[in-house]
Amino acid sequence: MLTYIAKRVIYTLPIMLGVAIVCFLLVHIAPGDPLVSVLPPDASEQLRQQMMALYGFDRPYAEQFLKWLGRALGGDLGTSIRTNRPVVAEVGKAVSNTLMLAALATVIGFVLGSLFGFVAGSFRDTWIDKVASAISVTGVSVPHYWLGMVLVIIFSAQLGWLPPTGAGPGGSDNWVWDWAHIRHMILPAVTMSVIPMGIIARTVRALVAEILSQEFIAGLKAKGMSAFGIFRHVVKNAAPTALAVMGIQLGYLLGGSILIETVFSWPGTGLLLNDAIFQRDLPLLQGTILVLACFFVVLNLIVDVVQTAIDPRIARS
Repeated sequence: MLTYIAKRVIYTLPIMLGVAIVCFLLVHIAPGDPLVSVLPPDASEQLRQQMMALYGFDRPYAEQFLKWLGRALGGDLGTSIRTNRPVVAEVGKAVSNTLMLAALATVIGFVLGSLFGFVAGSFRDTWIDKVASAISVTGVSVPHYWLGMVLVIIFSAQLGWLPPTGAGPGGSDNWVWDWAHIRHMILPAVTMSVIPMGIIARTVRALVAEILSQEFIAGLKAKGMSAFGIFRHVVKNAAPTALAVMGIQLGYLLGGSILIETVFSWPGTGLLLNDAIFQRDLPLLQGTILVLACFFVVLNLIVDVVQTAIDPRIARS
């Protein structure tokens, strides 16, 4: 087991390097002036060149990348052009907010998706299967930003049950674990959970249907095993794949929440990326993308280890 974990960690190192290269290049080849948010419209060319030299944008890409990577390895992701604050401070707070939201959305999606998937797989080709499958397909197909706006109209504008935007009362972005703040998390979390719910439901449905059709299930029934005992065997065989899908969905939610966080004005990485893109804040954009990409790689590593702990056959293969 330890040997397998060590190999997986070693495999992630070139992936992390590739992620850093892609993050750096994608941001730099995008059109636009990186100093547009700090220079006045009538700035002279001399002032512009001075600012380019100050931020190091006048150096060759290879030199810029090596300096940026060296600082990033030391925990320094640079300074935001827009706010003049360290990128680490900006990203750290946003990542914690997004992580809370994505974790809650993943839990909701996993619980409901597993429930719908198990019911559909257990009653395959019946009306129950069709209803559960229709719900999962609808969850995958509905645009989540549109669903978010619909939920705001219904539960905030019309019913007045839940707040529409922000992470706390009065638009505060300082999170506190109380009901006043948790209420702000419900609508964005439910909106984010719809797509992973549909994907997990379809995956679990296919797994359960396949497992129940195998010969060892018929053998267990012939031995007189109870329905709960058979359920445990089905869950044990379906868990590794379901966990892998859940881990991937959590990674997607961390990096793909920009539209939902913009709709709900949730102060996470999605909203931070949106501001950095429109204001051409290169250090903030690079730092945010790098942190999210590293989260995704580390998350996949954790999922691989958990899968192996549940099913040792993965390590042997």
